[in-house]
Amino acid sequence: MKIAISQPTYLPWIGYFDLIDQVDLFVLLDNVQLEKRSWQQRNRIKTRNGLQWLTIPVASRGKRDQRIVDVEVSESDFWRDHLRTIELNYHHAPFFKTYFDSLSECVEREAAFGNLSRLTVGLIEWVKDALGIKRRLIRASNLSADGKRTELLANICVGLGANEYLSPLGSAEYLLSDLPLMTAKGIGVAFHHYEHPVYRQLYSPFQPYACALDLLFNEGGQALDIIRSGRRTSYTPEEAALVYVAVAS
Repeated sequence: MKIAISQPTYLPWIGYFDLIDQVDLFVLLDNVQLEKRSWQQRNRIKTRNGLQWLTIPVASRGKRDQRIVDVEVSESDFWRDHLRTIELNYHHAPFFKTYFDSLSECVEREAAFGNLSRLTVGLIEWVKDALGIKRRLIRASNLSADGKRTELLANICVGLGANEYLSPLGSAEYLLSDLPLMTAKGIGVAFHHYEHPVYRQLYSPFQPYACALDLLFNEGGQALDIIRSGRRTSYTPEEAALVYVAVAS
């Protein structure tokens, strides 16, 4: 069985959903420490003036080491401004009306719990379903695996019976040095290789790396095929090491 493991982020970019689409089971790593002002609580939409951040306000004072699953939203009505901003910038998109009411219902329902991961995971599920990706998601906080970094990943894989692990390329920095922890448990590791496709978008020029709503609102039912068009053969650990060195330099 092939799995991927990644932290839940707010309205992820399309590469995140390509990762989900390639595996049998996707684990949302919500039992690790929140990184302040990270993708875990913010993402970007496309506007007439370029990419604009949408950030979920969270309670952080005195909670430096809190886990993602425990993070509370600090402003209960923030979502109204987010939906208003999305509507103002996408109401002319071809498929805006197809998705916006359902999106709004999901945001309001999940935001009412006042918990960051409840909202972000709920929205990941919503986007996944809107795209037509039929993969199961599971939260790491519902599993019994322990450990840190690669040890935790390896224990999750073993606990779920996985023998293949598809890693986000961004994890190569630490995963490559800890690779024996995976291989010793019989887990083969590959790294996600994705090249952002160009698609129809409001306001030229085209800008990549907006959240997945940008693709949905502009391309509708073609969105999943477009996501898959950016997929490339996964990197081996050796190839990922070369790519990481090249990017770092």
